[in-house]
Amino acid sequence: MPIAVDIDVLLAKRKMSVGELAERVGITPANLAVLKNGRAKAVRFTTLAALCEALECQPGDLLRWEAKDAEDG
Repeated sequence: MPIAVDIDVLLAKRKMSVGELAERVGITPANLAVLKNGRAKAVRFTTLAALCEALECQPGDLLRWEAKDAEDG
């Protein structure tokens, strides 16, 4: 998928666990793992806003577009 999710990067920078982030955001660790691993088909804006609040970041810090060629090569 051309949309990459950088939750791992922000978790490492914040020295925060997946469980702690899930608790702060109000979602299950399993659902957070689906998003974190790029397997989610969609994300609600309320969830995105909660992630940004918990991680003190902007949506663009969490999500980025990757060109299709970068994926193939």
